[in-house]
Amino acid sequence: MQFEPGDQVETLDDVLKGEVTAVNGDQVTIETEAGFPMVFPASSLIKLPAKEEIRVSNYDAAKVKQIKEQSRGKKKVVPKAKERNVPKMEVDLHIHQLVPSTRGMSNYDMLNLQLETAKRQLEFAMKKRIQKVVFIHGKGAGVLEEELKYLFGRYDNLKYYDADYRKYGLGATEVYIFQNPK
Repeated sequence: MQFEPGDQVETLDDVLKGEVTAVNGDQVTIETEAGFPMVFPASSLIKLPAKEEIRVSNYDAAKVKQIKEQSRGKKKVVPKAKERNVPKMEVDLHIHQLVPSTRGMSNYDMLNLQLETAKRQLEFAMKKRIQKVVFIHGKGAGVLEEELKYLFGRYDNLKYYDADYRKYGLGATEVYIFQNPK
């Protein structure tokens, strides 16, 4: 991945964000949010989207639709007991769902994009206080599934387990987020 001065980046192995100040070959110097200059190899950084980009998730769109329906005076539908246990949010991490074409992407780039998406959606769910999230990763060789388990293991306020077999088969992991961690 190519970096230029001014790009907003985040480290893969740490919880550091910052702005690229210099690029020297494979070494990228960033200024952290705390103002410290640090040097990282380019392979350990990911570029964050520009602040001007507008991103709307399916969850946000559904909320707007729900508000419009309620304002029209429709009766509120009480969900059946079976529907109450359905996860509130699904994240499909299949690469063809994330990018229009994988041309020019290595397996490493694809995996990083999938993990970045998973991390972003997990943090979104935590921020919006969504309790259950299903990450659909597929069966494959299990590399993405193991990386997801490592990512989930870094959080104290959640537990993860295989999602409903009848609905997803073996290719999904459900995450339960504790709302009041102790």
